[in-house]
Amino acid sequence: MLNRRFSAVAIRVLRAVVLAGVVVAGALRLGLVRRVVVEGPSMLPTLAPGDRLLVVRVRRPAVGDVVALSDPRHPRRLLVKRVVSVGHDTVDVRGDNAAWSTDSASFGPVPIRSVRGRVVRRYAPAGHRGPVG
Repeated sequence: MLNRRFSAVAIRVLRAVVLAGVVVAGALRLGLVRRVVVEGPSMLPTLAPGDRLLVVRVRRPAVGDVVALSDPRHPRRLLVKRVVSVGHDTVDVRGDNAAWSTDSASFGPVPIRSVRGRVVRRYAPAGHRGPVG
């Protein structure tokens, strides 16, 4: 009897994991979610170089959100910064580690359309997985 209950629970858990994987894969394909790797120390201690992040598209970021945005100096490059101010059509962003951050203090406010999404989760390295915010 115990084996049957264990098997039923294991099957439900497996179904949930597979379904979650399908949903995430579909969201990645549709561009609703993207993966980003942190490259520098500008977001220490919140994020470290090498951290791998999931970013979801948002229409309008909020103050305090950690976002991925196009670098205004090199538009194909993404930056990860924290939103400190939201205007009508611009945002100010700052790195958590001001001494090592190139951000709105250097290049000024950026258009909201430059924000690619809000960082919602760190999925690697394994010891640091979890929500970001």
